[in-house]
Amino acid sequence: MEEANRMKRLPRYLFTIIDDLKKEAMVRGMEIIDLGMGNPDQPTPAHIVNELCKRAKDSENHRYSRSIDKVECELRKAIAEWYQKKFEVELDPESEVLPLIGSKEGIAHISLAFLNSDDVALVPNPAYPVHFNGVLIAGGILHNLPIDEKNKFLPDFDSIPEKILKKSKMMFLSYPNNPTTAVATESFFKKAISFCKENNIILVHDLAYSDIAFDGYRAPSILEYSDSKEVAVEFHSLSKSYSMAGWRIGFAVGNAKILRSLAKTKGYIDFGLFKPIQYAAIQALTGPQDCLIELVEMYEKRRNFMVTALNKIGWEVPKPKATFYLWARIPDKYSALTSMEFVSLLIREVGVVLSPGTGFGEYGEGFVRFALVENEDRLREAVNRIQKVLEMEV
Repeated sequence: MEEANRMKRLPRYLFTIIDDLKKEAMVRGMEIIDLGMGNPDQPTPAHIVNELCKRAKDSENHRYSRSIDKVECELRKAIAEWYQKKFEVELDPESEVLPLIGSKEGIAHISLAFLNSDDVALVPNPAYPVHFNGVLIAGGILHNLPIDEKNKFLPDFDSIPEKILKKSKMMFLSYPNNPTTAVATESFFKKAISFCKENNIILVHDLAYSDIAFDGYRAPSILEYSDSKEVAVEFHSLSKSYSMAGWRIGFAVGNAKILRSLAKTKGYIDFGLFKPIQYAAIQALTGPQDCLIELVEMYEKRRNFMVTALNKIGWEVPKPKATFYLWARIPDKYSALTSMEFVSLLIREVGVVLSPGTGFGEYGEGFVRFALVENEDRLREAVNRIQKVLEMEV
Protein backbone atom coordinates (compact mmCIF):
# COMPACT_ATOMS: atom_id res chain seq x y z
CA MET A 1 0.00 0.00 0.00
CA GLU A 2 2.39 2.63 -1.30
CA GLU A 3 1.51 6.26 -0.79
CA ALA A 4 1.78 8.64 -3.72
CA ASN A 5 5.26 9.71 -4.78
CA ARG A 6 4.33 13.36 -4.25
CA MET A 7 3.71 12.57 -0.57
CA LYS A 8 7.13 10.96 -0.28
CA ARG A 9 8.64 14.27 -1.37
CA LEU A 10 7.33 15.90 1.81
CA PRO A 11 9.62 16.30 4.82
CA ARG A 12 8.30 14.92 8.09
CA TYR A 13 6.03 17.57 9.59
CA LEU A 14 7.93 19.80 12.00
CA PHE A 15 5.57 19.61 14.93
CA THR A 16 5.29 15.80 14.71
CA ILE A 17 9.02 15.58 15.42
CA ILE A 18 8.76 18.11 18.24
CA ASP A 19 5.79 16.27 19.79
CA ASP A 20 7.80 13.03 19.89
CA LEU A 21 10.63 14.81 21.71
CA LYS A 22 8.17 16.36 24.16
CA LYS A 23 6.62 12.96 24.91
CA GLU A 24 10.04 11.48 25.65
CA ALA A 25 10.82 14.35 28.05
CA MET A 26 7.47 14.07 29.81
CA VAL A 27 7.93 10.33 30.29
CA ARG A 28 11.11 11.24 32.20
CA GLY A 29 9.06 13.59 34.40
CA MET A 30 10.12 16.83 32.71
CA GLU A 31 7.67 19.75 32.89
CA ILE A 32 7.44 21.26 29.40
CA ILE A 33 7.35 24.96 28.50
CA ASP A 34 6.21 24.96 24.90
CA LEU A 35 7.35 27.95 22.83
CA GLY A 36 7.41 25.89 19.65
CA MET A 37 4.06 26.03 17.89
CA GLY A 38 2.39 29.41 17.20
CA ASN A 39 -0.70 28.34 19.12
CA PRO A 40 -2.32 31.38 20.83
CA ASP A 41 -2.79 30.88 24.57
CA GLN A 42 -5.48 33.52 25.06
CA PRO A 43 -9.20 32.64 25.04
CA THR A 44 -11.38 33.81 22.17
CA PRO A 45 -13.08 37.08 23.24
CA ALA A 46 -16.39 36.54 25.03
CA HIS A 47 -18.60 38.42 22.57
CA ILE A 48 -17.41 36.11 19.77
CA VAL A 49 -17.99 32.96 21.83
CA ASN A 50 -21.43 34.20 22.86
CA GLU A 51 -22.39 34.71 19.22
CA LEU A 52 -21.33 31.15 18.41
CA CYS A 53 -23.38 29.73 21.30
CA LYS A 54 -26.48 31.70 20.35
CA ARG A 55 -26.33 30.65 16.70
CA ALA A 56 -25.49 27.01 17.52
CA LYS A 57 -28.81 26.67 19.36
CA ASP A 58 -30.72 27.33 16.13
CA SER A 59 -31.11 23.99 14.35
CA GLU A 60 -31.39 25.76 11.00
CA ASN A 61 -27.68 26.52 11.35
CA HIS A 62 -26.83 22.83 11.60
CA ARG A 63 -27.38 22.21 7.91
CA TYR A 64 -24.82 22.47 5.10
CA SER A 65 -23.63 25.98 4.34
CA ARG A 66 -23.87 27.18 0.75
CA SER A 67 -22.19 30.21 -0.78
CA ILE A 68 -25.62 31.64 -1.62
CA ASP A 69 -26.84 31.40 1.99
CA LYS A 70 -27.57 34.60 3.88
CA VAL A 71 -24.84 34.11 6.48
CA GLU A 72 -22.04 33.59 3.95
CA CYS A 73 -23.19 36.63 2.00
CA GLU A 74 -23.09 38.60 5.25
CA LEU A 75 -19.64 37.23 6.07
CA ARG A 76 -18.21 38.21 2.68
CA LYS A 77 -19.68 41.67 3.14
CA ALA A 78 -18.16 41.95 6.64
CA ILE A 79 -14.75 40.94 5.28
CA ALA A 80 -14.98 43.54 2.51
CA GLU A 81 -15.98 46.24 4.98
CA TRP A 82 -13.13 45.23 7.31
CA TYR A 83 -10.63 45.54 4.44
CA GLN A 84 -12.02 48.94 3.50
CA LYS A 85 -11.74 50.18 7.07
CA LYS A 86 -8.31 48.69 7.79
CA PHE A 87 -6.51 49.06 4.46
CA GLU A 88 -8.74 51.39 2.39
CA VAL A 89 -9.03 48.58 -0.16
CA GLU A 90 -12.33 48.18 -1.98
CA LEU A 91 -13.48 44.61 -2.57
CA ASP A 92 -16.51 43.18 -4.31
CA PRO A 93 -17.98 40.81 -1.68
CA GLU A 94 -19.41 38.53 -4.36
CA SER A 95 -16.33 38.01 -6.51
CA GLU A 96 -13.25 39.24 -4.60
CA VAL A 97 -13.83 37.60 -1.20
CA LEU A 98 -13.69 33.87 -0.39
CA PRO A 99 -14.18 32.45 3.14
CA LEU A 100 -11.90 29.53 4.02
CA ILE A 101 -11.65 26.75 6.59
CA GLY A 102 -8.54 28.48 7.91
CA SER A 103 -6.02 30.23 5.68
CA LYS A 104 -3.70 27.20 5.71
CA GLU A 105 -6.35 25.17 3.88
CA GLY A 106 -6.75 27.84 1.22
CA ILE A 107 -3.01 28.26 0.71
CA ALA A 108 -2.62 24.52 0.17
CA HIS A 109 -5.55 24.37 -2.23
CA ILE A 110 -4.39 27.29 -4.38
CA SER A 111 -1.37 25.24 -5.47
CA LEU A 112 -3.69 22.36 -6.29
CA ALA A 113 -5.90 24.72 -8.30
CA PHE A 114 -3.15 26.10 -10.52
CA LEU A 115 0.03 24.02 -10.62
CA ASN A 116 0.65 21.39 -13.29
CA SER A 117 3.53 18.95 -12.95
CA ASP A 118 5.82 21.18 -15.05
CA ASP A 119 4.86 24.46 -13.35
CA VAL A 120 7.24 26.18 -10.94
CA ALA A 121 6.26 27.92 -7.71
CA LEU A 122 8.69 30.49 -6.30
CA VAL A 123 8.82 30.23 -2.51
CA PRO A 124 11.03 32.21 -0.13
CA ASN A 125 13.01 29.94 2.19
CA PRO A 126 12.62 29.78 5.17
CA ALA A 127 8.83 29.96 5.03
CA TYR A 128 5.65 28.85 6.74
CA PRO A 129 5.67 25.15 5.73
CA VAL A 130 2.38 25.04 3.82
CA HIS A 131 3.81 27.53 1.32
CA PHE A 132 6.18 24.87 0.02
CA ASN A 133 4.39 21.71 1.16
CA GLY A 134 1.27 22.74 -0.75
CA VAL A 135 3.36 22.96 -3.92
CA LEU A 136 4.78 19.48 -3.36
CA ILE A 137 1.38 17.94 -2.61
CA ALA A 138 -0.01 19.48 -5.78
CA GLY A 139 2.84 17.90 -7.77
CA GLY A 140 4.37 21.21 -8.83
CA ILE A 141 8.05 22.14 -9.01
CA LEU A 142 9.43 24.05 -6.03
CA HIS A 143 12.08 26.73 -6.52
CA ASN A 144 13.48 28.18 -3.30
CA LEU A 145 14.27 31.87 -2.98
CA PRO A 146 16.82 32.11 -0.15
CA ILE A 147 16.16 34.89 2.35
CA ASP A 148 18.58 35.89 5.09
CA GLU A 149 19.84 38.77 7.22
CA LYS A 150 21.94 40.18 4.37
CA ASN A 151 18.86 40.85 2.24
CA LYS A 152 16.64 41.72 5.24
CA PHE A 153 14.80 38.45 4.65
CA LEU A 154 13.42 39.70 1.31
CA PRO A 155 13.82 37.55 -1.83
CA ASP A 156 15.95 38.76 -4.73
CA PHE A 157 13.81 38.43 -7.87
CA ASP A 158 16.79 39.24 -10.10
CA SER A 159 18.56 36.08 -8.94
CA ILE A 160 15.95 33.74 -10.46
CA PRO A 161 17.42 31.91 -13.50
CA GLU A 162 15.69 32.64 -16.80
CA LYS A 163 14.88 28.97 -17.42
CA ILE A 164 13.10 28.83 -14.03
CA LEU A 165 11.31 32.10 -14.65
CA LYS A 166 9.85 30.83 -17.93
CA LYS A 167 8.16 27.96 -16.09
CA SER A 168 7.09 29.96 -13.03
CA LYS A 169 3.36 30.24 -12.46
CA MET A 170 3.04 31.27 -8.83
CA MET A 171 5.00 33.11 -6.14
CA PHE A 172 4.38 33.09 -2.39
CA LEU A 173 5.16 36.00 -0.08
CA SER A 174 4.30 36.67 3.56
CA TYR A 175 5.02 39.91 5.42
CA PRO A 176 5.05 40.26 8.39
CA ASN A 177 6.95 37.03 7.95
CA ASN A 178 6.68 33.74 9.74
CA PRO A 179 9.21 32.54 10.87
CA THR A 180 11.72 35.39 10.41
CA THR A 181 9.44 38.22 11.74
CA ALA A 182 10.69 40.43 8.86
CA VAL A 183 8.54 43.20 7.42
CA ALA A 184 8.52 44.49 3.85
CA THR A 185 8.72 47.99 2.45
CA GLU A 186 6.35 49.70 0.04
CA SER A 187 9.02 49.63 -2.66
CA PHE A 188 9.43 45.87 -2.23
CA PHE A 189 5.70 45.20 -2.61
CA LYS A 190 5.53 47.40 -5.69
CA LYS A 191 8.51 45.60 -7.21
CA ALA A 192 6.88 42.23 -6.48
CA ILE A 193 3.65 43.26 -8.20
CA SER A 194 5.52 44.62 -11.23
CA PHE A 195 7.67 41.48 -11.41
CA CYS A 196 4.62 39.18 -11.37
CA LYS A 197 2.80 41.27 -13.97
CA GLU A 198 5.76 41.21 -16.33
CA ASN A 199 6.19 37.45 -16.00
CA ASN A 200 2.51 36.42 -15.80
CA ILE A 201 2.90 34.97 -12.30
CA ILE A 202 0.17 34.61 -9.68
CA LEU A 203 1.20 36.47 -6.53
CA VAL A 204 0.02 34.87 -3.27
CA HIS A 205 0.46 36.99 -0.15
CA ASP A 206 -0.09 35.47 3.32
CA LEU A 207 -1.07 38.27 5.72
CA ALA A 208 -1.85 36.20 8.81
CA TYR A 209 0.02 38.58 11.15
CA SER A 210 -1.21 41.95 9.90
CA ASP A 211 -2.71 42.86 13.28
CA ILE A 212 0.21 41.77 15.46
CA ALA A 213 2.45 44.80 14.96
CA PHE A 214 4.38 46.95 17.44
CA ASP A 215 6.03 50.33 18.02
CA GLY A 216 3.60 52.13 15.72
CA TYR A 217 4.34 49.90 12.75
CA ARG A 218 1.37 49.22 10.44
CA ALA A 219 1.50 46.11 8.26
CA PRO A 220 0.13 46.92 4.79
CA SER A 221 -2.01 44.80 2.51
CA ILE A 222 -0.44 44.10 -0.85
CA LEU A 223 -3.79 45.08 -2.35
CA GLU A 224 -3.16 48.68 -1.32
CA TYR A 225 -0.78 49.09 -4.27
CA SER A 226 -1.64 49.86 -7.88
CA ASP A 227 -2.31 46.96 -10.27
CA SER A 228 -2.13 44.40 -7.44
CA LYS A 229 -5.55 42.93 -8.18
CA GLU A 230 -4.37 42.02 -11.68
CA VAL A 231 -2.08 39.33 -10.26
CA ALA A 232 -2.54 39.02 -6.50
CA VAL A 233 -4.64 37.28 -3.89
CA GLU A 234 -4.14 37.74 -0.17
CA PHE A 235 -4.84 35.30 2.62
CA HIS A 236 -5.86 36.23 6.13
CA SER A 237 -6.74 34.30 9.26
CA LEU A 238 -8.78 35.01 12.39
CA SER A 239 -6.57 32.58 14.32
CA LYS A 240 -4.00 35.10 15.52
CA SER A 241 -5.92 38.40 15.55
CA TYR A 242 -8.87 37.06 17.54
CA SER A 243 -7.36 33.95 19.20
CA MET A 244 -9.60 31.71 17.08
CA ALA A 245 -6.98 29.16 16.03
CA GLY A 246 -9.09 26.07 16.73
CA TRP A 247 -12.16 27.53 15.06
CA ARG A 248 -10.60 27.13 11.60
CA ILE A 249 -11.76 30.19 9.74
CA GLY A 250 -9.93 32.54 7.41
CA PHE A 251 -10.42 34.12 4.00
CA ALA A 252 -8.79 35.03 0.70
CA VAL A 253 -9.34 38.28 -1.16
CA GLY A 254 -8.17 39.86 -4.40
CA ASN A 255 -8.18 38.77 -8.05
CA ALA A 256 -11.66 37.45 -8.87
CA LYS A 257 -10.54 34.96 -11.50
CA ILE A 258 -7.95 33.38 -9.21
CA LEU A 259 -10.49 33.13 -6.37
CA ARG A 260 -13.04 31.57 -8.70
CA SER A 261 -10.61 28.75 -9.51
CA LEU A 262 -9.75 28.33 -5.83
CA ALA A 263 -13.46 28.14 -4.96
CA LYS A 264 -13.97 25.57 -7.73
CA THR A 265 -11.17 23.39 -6.32
CA LYS A 266 -12.52 23.67 -2.79
CA GLY A 267 -16.00 22.78 -4.02
CA TYR A 268 -14.80 19.29 -4.92
CA ILE A 269 -13.05 18.79 -1.56
CA ASP A 270 -14.89 20.59 1.26
CA PHE A 271 -18.37 21.95 1.80
CA GLY A 272 -18.54 25.29 3.52
CA LEU A 273 -18.07 26.51 7.06
CA PHE A 274 -20.29 25.70 10.04
CA LYS A 275 -22.80 28.55 10.03
CA PRO A 276 -22.44 29.49 13.73
CA ILE A 277 -18.70 29.95 13.18
CA GLN A 278 -19.46 32.29 10.28
CA TYR A 279 -21.77 34.35 12.50
CA ALA A 280 -19.04 34.46 15.14
CA ALA A 281 -16.51 35.62 12.53
CA ILE A 282 -18.84 38.44 11.52
CA GLN A 283 -19.01 39.46 15.17
CA ALA A 284 -15.19 39.38 15.38
CA LEU A 285 -14.72 41.59 12.34
CA THR A 286 -17.55 44.06 12.99
CA GLY A 287 -17.83 44.04 16.80
CA PRO A 288 -15.74 45.78 19.47
CA GLN A 289 -12.01 45.83 18.71
CA ASP A 290 -10.78 46.56 22.23
CA CYS A 291 -9.89 42.88 22.55
CA LEU A 292 -7.49 43.17 19.62
CA ILE A 293 -5.80 46.26 21.03
CA GLU A 294 -5.33 44.49 24.38
CA LEU A 295 -4.00 41.38 22.68
CA VAL A 296 -1.35 43.29 20.74
CA GLU A 297 -0.31 45.16 23.89
CA MET A 298 0.11 41.82 25.66
CA TYR A 299 2.28 40.38 22.88
CA GLU A 300 4.35 43.57 22.81
CA LYS A 301 5.04 43.25 26.55
CA ARG A 302 6.03 39.61 26.10
CA ARG A 303 8.32 40.55 23.22
CA ASN A 304 9.98 43.30 25.25
CA PHE A 305 10.45 41.04 28.26
CA MET A 306 11.81 38.09 26.31
CA VAL A 307 14.26 40.05 24.16
CA THR A 308 15.64 41.88 27.20
CA ALA A 309 15.89 38.70 29.28
CA LEU A 310 17.61 36.67 26.57
CA ASN A 311 20.07 39.45 25.81
CA LYS A 312 20.83 39.67 29.54
CA ILE A 313 21.90 36.00 29.69
CA GLY A 314 24.11 36.43 26.65
CA TRP A 315 21.81 35.34 23.82
CA GLU A 316 21.51 38.28 21.46
CA VAL A 317 18.06 38.33 19.89
CA PRO A 318 16.72 41.11 17.63
CA LYS A 319 13.47 42.87 18.54
CA PRO A 320 10.81 42.27 15.84
CA LYS A 321 8.33 44.87 14.60
CA ALA A 322 5.57 42.31 14.11
CA THR A 323 4.29 38.74 14.72
CA PHE A 324 4.45 37.03 18.13
CA TYR A 325 7.70 35.25 17.30
CA LEU A 326 11.41 35.76 17.88
CA TRP A 327 13.84 34.52 15.21
CA ALA A 328 17.22 33.95 16.75
CA ARG A 329 20.59 32.57 15.72
CA ILE A 330 21.72 29.59 17.75
CA PRO A 331 24.05 30.87 20.54
CA ASP A 332 27.73 30.84 19.60
CA LYS A 333 28.48 28.21 22.20
CA TYR A 334 26.27 25.73 20.33
CA SER A 335 26.86 26.95 16.78
CA ALA A 336 28.36 23.58 15.81
CA LEU A 337 24.95 21.98 16.35
CA THR A 338 22.18 21.91 13.80
CA SER A 339 19.00 23.74 14.75
CA MET A 340 17.27 20.40 15.31
CA GLU A 341 20.10 19.20 17.55
CA PHE A 342 19.99 22.40 19.58
CA VAL A 343 16.20 22.22 20.00
CA SER A 344 16.52 18.57 21.02
CA LEU A 345 19.15 19.55 23.60
CA LEU A 346 16.87 22.18 25.14
CA ILE A 347 13.94 19.77 25.37
CA ARG A 348 16.04 16.95 26.77
CA GLU A 349 17.96 19.02 29.33
CA VAL A 350 15.44 21.64 30.53
CA GLY A 351 12.08 20.97 28.86
CA VAL A 352 11.93 24.19 26.83
CA VAL A 353 10.48 23.71 23.37
CA LEU A 354 11.49 25.94 20.44
CA SER A 355 11.09 25.39 16.70
CA PRO A 356 14.20 24.46 14.68
CA GLY A 357 14.87 26.75 11.75
CA THR A 358 15.07 23.83 9.33
CA GLY A 359 11.42 23.09 10.00
CA PHE A 360 10.78 26.11 7.78
CA GLY A 361 13.20 25.12 5.03
CA GLU A 362 16.88 24.39 4.57
CA TYR A 363 17.83 28.08 4.69
CA GLY A 364 16.48 28.26 8.23
CA GLU A 365 19.49 26.29 9.44
CA GLY A 366 21.36 28.02 12.23
CA PHE A 367 18.20 29.63 13.64
CA VAL A 368 15.41 28.79 16.06
CA ARG A 369 11.98 30.34 16.49
CA PHE A 370 10.37 31.30 19.79
CA ALA A 371 6.56 31.55 19.89
CA LEU A 372 5.49 33.94 22.66
CA VAL A 373 2.44 31.90 23.62
CA GLU A 374 3.06 31.61 27.37
CA ASN A 375 2.51 34.20 30.09
CA GLU A 376 5.36 36.29 31.46
CA ASP A 377 5.97 34.05 34.48
CA ARG A 378 6.38 31.04 32.21
CA LEU A 379 8.61 33.02 29.86
CA ARG A 380 10.77 34.00 32.82
CA GLU A 381 11.04 30.36 33.83
CA ALA A 382 11.95 29.43 30.24
CA VAL A 383 14.78 31.98 30.23
CA ASN A 384 16.07 30.68 33.58
CA ARG A 385 16.14 27.16 32.17
CA ILE A 386 17.82 28.26 28.95
CA GLN A 387 20.49 30.05 31.00
CA LYS A 388 21.37 26.71 32.61
CA VAL A 389 21.99 25.22 29.16
CA LEU A 390 24.11 28.23 28.13
CA GLU A 391 26.22 27.72 31.28
CA MET A 392 26.63 23.97 30.84
CA GLU A 393 30.05 22.46 30.26
CA VAL A 394 30.35 21.21 26.67
